Amino acid sequence: MAETKNAVRTRRHVNKQSVWRLFLKNLKRDKLALFGIIMLIFFILVAIFSTSLAPYGPRDRHYNEDGKIRRLEPPSSAHPFGTTDVGRDIFSQVILGTRTALLVGILAAILVTVVGSVVGIIAGYYGGWIDTVVMRVVDFFYAIPFIPFVIVLAAVLKPSIWNIILAVSLLSWRTVARLVRSQVLSVSKRPYIKAARVAGAGNLRIMFKYILPNVVPLILLEMAFMVNWAITAEASIAFLGFGDPRVPSWGQILHIVFSTGNSRVAWWWITAPGLAIVLLLLSIFFVARAMEEVVDPRLRRR
Repeated sequence: MAETKNAVRTRRHVNKQSVWRLFLKNLKRDKLALFGIIMLIFFILVAIFSTSLAPYGPRDRHYNEDGKIRRLEPPSSAHPFGTTDVGRDIFSQVILGTRTALLVGILAAILVTVVGSVVGIIAGYYGGWIDTVVMRVVDFFYAIPFIPFVIVLAAVLKPSIWNIILAVSLLSWRTVARLVRSQVLSVSKRPYIKAARVAGAGNLRIMFKYILPNVVPLILLEMAFMVNWAITAEASIAFLGFGDPRVPSWGQILHIVFSTGNSRVAWWWITAPGLAIVLLLLSIFFVARAMEEVVDPRLRRR
């Protein structure tokens, strides 16, 4: 029994080392992945220090020397990203919106991966009627369209950033559950899992101590993609007008510029939040692609 535990522990330690070694190797080889890491660190630092970096409040109005509102002014030294139709600083709004995007993306991705991973491990490990029932529940959640669900949720509850996180979490765990389940079906048939079962390990111990470490790379990969999905979902919801009006976000900035009819006049009003969304999503995608090569051996042979 002691030998079996030592063998499993050694295998897990080697797997963790090899995963991180391959990931770092991919970063050195893949310039886009390295660019993604640098950009992602930049956005995280901006989000952390957003209140200190933003020169003005998101709703502050600015006036020129004549006492008139700086309405729809193009980028300048005082306002690097220009101003809105009511004289608000777009640069400050974009910086503060970074915190909202990452907050929604990270929190929603954590909730999604935790729920999806637990459901997938249970379904894949036990199999049989438990697997059938769980997968039918997953199919039911696949039948619920996301945007109408969010609209109904916003109508029942007040618009809030936490409701957006809730909506994303309630519907996005299904994909993670399916992927983790398929991986667990393969891992649970390996000899060292059978050896642990023979040695007297309980089901919970096998699932979360022996099986879970082997699916962690896949879970981390899906978490990275879920961060992208959550950020896109929040921007889409805010763009449609169902976001939290009290919290500055990139989607809300785009919603205001289009709803006021200034999309063709003030190009800078669209460009800044649009580029921020694209760069953040690209940085996460490039990092996730490097992680995908670690998870899928077929990509490493290419």
